[in-house]
Amino acid sequence: MKNNNEQKAARKAFTRQFYLRNKMMFSLALTSTFLAACANLVISWLMQQIIDAISGVQSRFSILELTLICVAITLGLVFMMLLEYHSVPRFVKKAMRQYKDFAFGEISKKSIHSFNGENTTTYLSALSNDANSIETNYISKIFSLVQQLIMFAGAFAMMLYYSPFLTLVAFLLSLFPVIASMLTGNRLAVREKTVSDKNESFLSMVKDILSGFSVIKSFKAEREVLALFAQNNAAAEDAKCKRRMTDIAINTIGAVAGIIAQFGVFLFGAYLALSGRGVTAGVVIIFVQLMNFVITPIASVPQILANRKAANALIDKLAAAVRSNVRREGKTVDTVLDTSIELKNLCFAYEKGAPVLNNISMRFEAGKSYAIVGGSGSGKSTLLNLLMGSSEDYDGEILYDGDELRAISSDSLYDLVSIVQQNVFVFNSSILDNITMFRSFEKEKLDRAVSMSGLAPLIGERGSDYACGENGSGLSGGERQRISIARSLLRGTPVMLVDEATAALDAETAFSVTNSILELSDLTRIIVTHRLEESLLKKYDRIFVLKNGVLAEEGTFEELIGNKNFFYSLFMVSQ
Repeated sequence: MKNNNEQKAARKAFTRQFYLRNKMMFSLALTSTFLAACANLVISWLMQQIIDAISGVQSRFSILELTLICVAITLGLVFMMLLEYHSVPRFVKKAMRQYKDFAFGEISKKSIHSFNGENTTTYLSALSNDANSIETNYISKIFSLVQQLIMFAGAFAMMLYYSPFLTLVAFLLSLFPVIASMLTGNRLAVREKTVSDKNESFLSMVKDILSGFSVIKSFKAEREVLALFAQNNAAAEDAKCKRRMTDIAINTIGAVAGIIAQFGVFLFGAYLALSGRGVTAGVVIIFVQLMNFVITPIASVPQILANRKAANALIDKLAAAVRSNVRREGKTVDTVLDTSIELKNLCFAYEKGAPVLNNISMRFEAGKSYAIVGGSGSGKSTLLNLLMGSSEDYDGEILYDGDELRAISSDSLYDLVSIVQQNVFVFNSSILDNITMFRSFEKEKLDRAVSMSGLAPLIGERGSDYACGENGSGLSGGERQRISIARSLLRGTPVMLVDEATAALDAETAFSVTNSILELSDLTRIIVTHRLEESLLKKYDRIFVLKNGVLAEEGTFEELIGNKNFFYSLFMVSQ
């Protein structure tokens, strides 16, 4: 019961977005829906009056009066259509915009740790195909549901007024579509969930293929990848086909049952009219028309509710995704590193029994610079990622001014620490936007970051408005790396982590950028590097040497060279 209540509460947070600051447009849309339902009922009544007048049955209205009523109804329909035209699309637009904005906002609240290991296609699917399904099967169907219910209630009341006996017959015959709907209506939610899951898998596969396009081409694996694409594409389309088939089956069963009920009412009404049981030809016609308004809701409302249930399943899926794998939020700490960052007996493994870091103890004093060196696979990048809160599944302690990392809130941590990584993501926007991350900064501060990162020549040549292309396709690897460095310099956090940030740069630029970082004052710098230039290594306050996940050595450059151990070997090989 608790889980069910939590699920409903999570769903409500999302569905609330449909109506937030959108109540006026929703009210106008409902008004147009109410008027449309009433208009259909009035038109049915009007048809009865006209048919009886034509057949010679005494009527309260003359032909002229009925004509004027027709004109009035037509004008009312025009007003209703204009109201619908202006309100329904605007309500749907704002409802979906707010829903997707809220969903993305919830996703963006996740920490780096929370996002680690998650399949991003879950969110891609949720914000594209699933959102379209929610718009079609939930939002747009709200007004159809209301209209069907109003017409059902109004039609039933009118039928009772005209002939209670014939209404009883109509009610009994309407049980056919009711039973048909009950037998088929619950299958749609299952189909909709399957479509969402298959589409998510398809998007994930397409993302992998496009990301690894160069590898596919270089290995001439097009045929195999095409087969993989075709297999996933077929599975996704098969799921959609079954969903459509279920939809058509529900519609068909409901329609056939409705036709049987309508024929039954028409034939029985004709019998009553011909036998002189107080039923006129107009009443028989209006009963057939009103039966439409009774049968249609009976046949379609269960389907609408099934579609709504399917949409709720998609909302629940997204709500569960944004709530899962969430880093526990801790306390807020000052955005200043007063004393140090300290690692005590730190152990970490991605897989049980295969440690990446083993019993690491280090101390990084505030305002100083540190190098972390070691062979490939020694745990250097993992160590930096743990300092950024990428995982809480470590043994030992990571302390920021004595506060354990797991106890610090994500926001506080990101105000303390920024990271420049080897793999840089560049948005499909201008160089300036990619440096500032779409925020505003003082020109002096921006120019300083551009200069120190070595981006000045690029901006001088192409301009700050130059479009970088998808994931920086218009830039070289070195240029993308400079953008990443400029971002971190612009943020100005007390601690800067640098993970092989100059790997893609030429030797001269790499030296210049690293030297600029080392000359920064009032900043704690922890730099993972494979470049072992003596002049730069001498500028580090301390060098930590990792070997197979263990801290092999530590000291200044002179001390480590003098020891002639593992670092000495690394340095000599690099020369």
